[in-house]
Amino acid sequence: MAEAILDAIGPALVRWTMGGAAAPLAPAAWATALGTDPADAELRLLALSGHFLGSFVVPMASGALVDRADLPRLALPTVPARPRPLLRRLLNGAQSGRQRQVIAAFVAARGWTLHPADWLPGANDDALPDVYAPWLDWAASDAGRQASGGALTAESWDDFGPAARALLLVEMRRRDPAAARELIAARLAGTDAEGRLRLVLALATGLGSDDRPLFEALAADRAPRVKAQAAALLARLGVGGDDATEAAAELAGYFDVQTKGLLRRTRVVVAQPLKTAAQVQRRAQLLQGGDFAALAAALALAPVDLATLWVFGSNAALDAGFAGLAERSAGDDVVDILCTALAGTAAGDPVVMQALRPRLAPAQCRALAAAVLRTRGAGALTAALDIAGPDPRFDDLVGTTAFAEIHKAVADSERPTPAAIPELWALGWLASPAAARAVRDRLVAAGLAAADPRLDSIRLNIMLDEGGSS
Repeated sequence: MAEAILDAIGPALVRWTMGGAAAPLAPAAWATALGTDPADAELRLLALSGHFLGSFVVPMASGALVDRADLPRLALPTVPARPRPLLRRLLNGAQSGRQRQVIAAFVAARGWTLHPADWLPGANDDALPDVYAPWLDWAASDAGRQASGGALTAESWDDFGPAARALLLVEMRRRDPAAARELIAARLAGTDAEGRLRLVLALATGLGSDDRPLFEALAADRAPRVKAQAAALLARLGVGGDDATEAAAELAGYFDVQTKGLLRRTRVVVAQPLKTAAQVQRRAQLLQGGDFAALAAALALAPVDLATLWVFGSNAALDAGFAGLAERSAGDDVVDILCTALAGTAAGDPVVMQALRPRLAPAQCRALAAAVLRTRGAGALTAALDIAGPDPRFDDLVGTTAFAEIHKAVADSERPTPAAIPELWALGWLASPAAARAVRDRLVAAGLAAADPRLDSIRLNIMLDEGGSS
């Protein structure tokens, strides 16, 4: 009987899809229940079909089912029940995995984690807060391997998943770099290429001259990405090979150190004018694979002098390439100089800041994002969000150029343009709780409804500040 009814419902669903009446195609067993009135029959058929599909039709798994371990408990509590519907709407409306990562990071920065019924990370969602490491390992392993805590040692290595190990190795590098290096060196040989890359990336924390022999040994690694990362870390230590020196000599030909000013003579690094697209492409390639210290030496400068003499603002693509070169291969002192220069100039482009961001501390990221909000208009809020990191809590958003731009867009139009929607979304993740209330009030006064879904991120900001009870 159930199969016959299911077979009969199929044509009815097709008829509804085409906009026609489906009651004449209903299962014969339902004829009495549908009645004779055509309008009522359609509604009754819809209700009966829904009940039948919800009660008697069981979805089948597309593949083999896996018996997993229990989902690990996280270090932070689950978000309260009251904000969960709002969070689900934000998660369901997210346009990309990146947006879901922003939401998860914001909630974690406020001291909560997402409910597993609302969201679970994928095995490859690496750009998540550290608190989700147990869930990442659970998602990546059929057995749901998880450790109950304790120190990472050679004996306990297999008790932890890759995400938890990476987190513990970074902590160990901060506390005892030599011990972490010895542990990593002992595990490299028996690890696949992706695992070796994770281990080498962990060595970037607490980087020191004692790490040099290990990086030099990795120059013969089979995996190109592992070799490239080891070479980049060697470059940060001021060690470059013959290939880097030759490439730097060629790259230095695209620049010149000049003196400018009549009374106060200052030196600057100036890019040579290029005549062809091929020259532009070649310069970009050399920057992409170059060595910052080697370039400085080819220009007869110290690395810190090269960073100091670089003037941002004349060519955004060239600036981004230069910042990327520093991010990959320069020392921390060079990165600090470039960050300070970008934060202090109105010519700092968000794309350039983004190229430098992986090497920056949270306070530096916040300073660069504040510069974007202060000096840029259209698109500045989403750009600042990409730079700032989770929950930067800017207090004076209402007074920024970026907010003035989005406020004008709302006030001048009954329906904000599509370009304004991501800007409104970014506002809630950038604001402090007090600023979120001020922003909400100004936007509502400008014409948005208080319940407008485009203000969801702002409402969540306020709700979490009130313990989820708002």
